[in-house]
Amino acid sequence: MQIHPLITTSKDLAQLCERLARSPWVAVDTEFMRENTYWPDLCLVQIADEHEAAAIDPKAPGLDLGPLLDLMVENDEVLKVFHAGGQDLEIIYNLTGKTPFPLFDTQIAAMALGLGEQIGYGNLVDAWMGVALDKGARFTDWARRPLDKRQIDYAIGDVTYLIQIFPKMLERLRRTGRGDWLDQEMERLADPANYQNTPEDAWRRVRISSKKPDVLGRLKALAAWREQEARDKNMPRGRIVKDETLADIASHPPKRQEDLAKVRGLSPAWKTNDIGCRLIRAIENAKPLSRDEMPERDPRKPSLGKDGALVADLLKLLLKIRAKEIDVAPRLIARTEDLEMLAAGVRQELSILNGWRFEQFGQDALDLVEGRLAFAVVDGRLRMTRT
Repeated sequence: MQIHPLITTSKDLAQLCERLARSPWVAVDTEFMRENTYWPDLCLVQIADEHEAAAIDPKAPGLDLGPLLDLMVENDEVLKVFHAGGQDLEIIYNLTGKTPFPLFDTQIAAMALGLGEQIGYGNLVDAWMGVALDKGARFTDWARRPLDKRQIDYAIGDVTYLIQIFPKMLERLRRTGRGDWLDQEMERLADPANYQNTPEDAWRRVRISSKKPDVLGRLKALAAWREQEARDKNMPRGRIVKDETLADIASHPPKRQEDLAKVRGLSPAWKTNDIGCRLIRAIENAKPLSRDEMPERDPRKPSLGKDGALVADLLKLLLKIRAKEIDVAPRLIARTEDLEMLAAGVRQELSILNGWRFEQFGQDALDLVEGRLAFAVVDGRLRMTRT
């Protein structure tokens, strides 16, 4: 495989992307910093096919990332391979408003092959290639320039090994007949809705106990205000106001700006500065949440009750047993909310009652809930028995 020098010019990048566009798949990874910013600061992009690999410097003066982004979101002939690609996809979405497609995530695929739910890249490489990666550059400052050779070599390793692992993984998935198991997970990962982050919906991510329309209305206004402040300053939203402080202000709103000095989690300076003034204005302009916006209980999620909770616990035990038997990560088969809904009597629109999930787990789960399957201890070992 040819390893190119760090790409810093639009011409070199365009030529690379033109060649990669003829490949059936490419491996992609990014390095970014976000500890001190609202938006992830893209610092490096690594990409490879079976023949060549390169690191691309998005901070290079005048570099046009257009050909690379087109390859990611406009070319549906090339499969994009990521490992734990959620944050990589978020960055691409922020730049284009789209997500790469088609895509394949090796961390998700590893769940279908019995390698755990969140296997790290280093462990993946060790498991498939027998190579222990040098992690010395793992916590480097990717925004600092110039990047040294060790940093670039480390970063390119994230795709050169991935491009070798992917076909091996794909072949095993085909051999075991588990490739189709991943379709739903890959579609979920590629859904652009996962990466949308509008200020108007920011309140839904803040935990608050109150369900009063006026309190939730203030929370909505405050969360939108904080989101806009964080964007304008390019700061993490928690550096503006932490979630718990935001919820407390929504529940117990100060009447005057001077009262902000008494709010735990805010600087006393807010009683006189501009940001404190804007916070008070957000409170004053807040309106009670409309009936249409009020959070409703999912109609598919009736209350479990004490007995239902015990049944859900039995389903979780069954899930662990079945996942171990077929050597698949439990989370790929079923999520906790699916088990709780089944325990509560729901039978419609549950993924575990359809397709491969029903064959591998759902049938047993249904039999357990409806009394056709029981647990027994035989010779000191837990067994499932038909009743």
